[in-house]
Amino acid sequence: MIPKESTYRDRLVPWHLIRHLPNCQRLTVARFARRRDAESYLNALRRLMPAVPHTIVFVNALSANETSVPVPVQLSIER
Repeated sequence: MIPKESTYRDRLVPWHLIRHLPNCQRLTVARFARRRDAESYLNALRRLMPAVPHTIVFVNALSANETSVPVPVQLSIER
């Protein structure tokens, strides 16, 4: 992953809903400003596709002078 400078839009939507793919890959399905919105969307996806694993992660925005790549923090969602 190539580090990039975060934009204002990236800082507005820190909650990402990701789908787990084979070989430790992931796909961002949707981005949200509020965790509650992400949880509601995840619940709907679980009803529609129960066999497909999804996770909500909070992604910290990079500051302009920071050179490291952000590490998503996995949050557990109770069923």
